[in-house]
Amino acid sequence: MKSEQRNVIKRIGNIGLNIFYYSSILVFGFILLRVFVFGSYRIPTDSMEPTIIPGDYVLVNKLAYGARLFDLFDAVEGKKVNIRRAPGYTRVKNNDVVVFHIPHPNTWDKIEMNMSKYFIKRCIGVPGDTLRIINGFYVINADTGKRYGNIGAERQLSRTTKEQLPEGVFHTFPWDSTLNWNIKDFGPLYIPRKGDKIVLERTNSLLYKKIIEWEKGYPLTLSKDTLWDNATPLPSYIFSHNYYFMGGDKVENSQDSRYWGLLPDDLIVGKAAFIWKSKEPYSGKIRWKRILKKIE
Repeated sequence: MKSEQRNVIKRIGNIGLNIFYYSSILVFGFILLRVFVFGSYRIPTDSMEPTIIPGDYVLVNKLAYGARLFDLFDAVEGKKVNIRRAPGYTRVKNNDVVVFHIPHPNTWDKIEMNMSKYFIKRCIGVPGDTLRIINGFYVINADTGKRYGNIGAERQLSRTTKEQLPEGVFHTFPWDSTLNWNIKDFGPLYIPRKGDKIVLERTNSLLYKKIIEWEKGYPLTLSKDTLWDNATPLPSYIFSHNYYFMGGDKVENSQDSRYWGLLPDDLIVGKAAFIWKSKEPYSGKIRWKRILKKIE
């Protein structure tokens, strides 16, 4: 009798261990899929209206541009991590809607990666592009025949005066009174690609100081129109990463590259694919017409 009881307890124990083992594999596998393959993000703000609205839940394809490989535990703890990216099946293109880590989670003076903070914006400019904003419209490589971003909102902005805009919206990166860039007259800004070499005169030092600091991992000094690496002047610089210019579709209400500058490639999470769920933010009512809507 005691032998039968021991056998029963042993069988129950084995079943419990098997359940725990396979459950752990499933949970771990799901976590890996969420980190490296796909993600779901709830949209809290209106900066991408009308394409994406508050209460939408967006499915993000992390394999499109290549899954990122890095030490997840160090990243969660806020440590600087070395990010490698597996080959994707496409590249980031103009007008793609992209999810990325907020490049300035703590201060606009320093680029960092915070695993819990994300933006979703439209990619306006890609590496190698020269971007301008002319009377509120994005212009890439001096081609005024092509349009980028939300044309309706840009058209409305073109008819809006500085005085009609909310306070703090008009002036933009690099926040320099001599250049005086703003949301209606911006640039030209060259968007660096990996391997590009630029001369660091005054304007380029202002435009690229933050991303050079991010690549080097420590702050630089801009003094007398010269960028200094400790006591050594930097007359030029070769970039080791690709960069992007991101913009919100609601051009009069979006914290984007017009205000904080260029986005490093390492911070890109993936391509926004479609809306898999949508709820009214206050009532919780499901918006059935938005479910499975492709994001373009």
